[in-house]
Amino acid sequence: MAKKVKSKDDYYLASQWTLMARKLKKHKLARVSMVILIILYIGAIFADFLAPYSLEEFDPLYRNTAPTAIHTKYDGENVGLFVYKLDKQINKKDFSVTLQEDTSEYYKIKFFVHGSEYKFLGLFKSDLHLFGVEQGSNGGTGAKIMLFGADSLGRDIFSRVLLGSRISLSIPFASAIISFFLGITIGSISGYFGGKVDMVIQRIIEVIGAVPQIPLWMALSAAIPPGVSTIKMYFYMTIILSFINWTGMARVVRGKFLSLKNEDYVMAARLSGVSTWKIIWKHLVPGFMSYLIVNLTLGIPGSIVGETSMSYLGLGIKSPATSWGVLLQEASSVTDVATNPHKLIPIIFVVITVLAYNFLGDGMRDAADPYK
Repeated sequence: MAKKVKSKDDYYLASQWTLMARKLKKHKLARVSMVILIILYIGAIFADFLAPYSLEEFDPLYRNTAPTAIHTKYDGENVGLFVYKLDKQINKKDFSVTLQEDTSEYYKIKFFVHGSEYKFLGLFKSDLHLFGVEQGSNGGTGAKIMLFGADSLGRDIFSRVLLGSRISLSIPFASAIISFFLGITIGSISGYFGGKVDMVIQRIIEVIGAVPQIPLWMALSAAIPPGVSTIKMYFYMTIILSFINWTGMARVVRGKFLSLKNEDYVMAARLSGVSTWKIIWKHLVPGFMSYLIVNLTLGIPGSIVGETSMSYLGLGIKSPATSWGVLLQEASSVTDVATNPHKLIPIIFVVITVLAYNFLGDGMRDAADPYK
């Protein structure tokens, strides 16, 4: 009985964040989604090591080839994981070209192999990759392992998905964080001060919200100078997405401030001489921070779709840099997709990431009301 009372007291005396964490742990979809997102972000951080090839590596022989077939038996003997080299065959009647596996020798798949050089975590040089293909059983070279197949230039889609995830996962996250603080700041000013300040801010929000997103992306992207570096383009895309996405957060914060600014504890703080900004950031914002975190989590998928759409339309990241949107440009032709369906693989990662963030946001939304 004593244990039950202790547990009950512990429940009612626990902080809101503790109660949120407890309820979130019980949400299976949210837990699974969190694991998936952690794996995706770890893959993005260590993409250079995990990817067998760099963005610059290509092989014209492998243009538009399907995912590489992996074998284990050669001449009836189990020799471990290996692949065959592709061989070009020309039909002398119609001069059509087909690619077939050259089974005269096999190429073993090895782990921790040396390949193209890169900067590990951007700090020091390395050429070690998680896996790759060694020399053939007869000393031959030139075989490739492309788990997701190759694009129209003969580049490994698996490597490009991993390397592209660094942009597709980081730009939306960075822009969502900027939008989060921008929305809180502008929304709090609008809701707390009211009057003409509130009217001006709300009209600005309505104007931004009234403009269709694609024309707005095009207008903002047109302001980017041509030929800018990848780093600058990254910065510009982050700013563009932040500029578009802060309005929803500002409206939420404004509504909360309108309902809370006349509460007794706020009036007491004013009478005590507490500064306006201290009242906003120390007394008002923490009162509904859990809902803001949920709003942030649910806003990131929209930013991911936004970045992917911009890159797909050619308004964002451009080759030789890559993102999931750039990879999907390869799948813009129905004919190309019909003959090379493996080019749609990058969209699977977009869908998984967006669903994972949505499920995590749903779990946090349920956990934000822990007494429910």
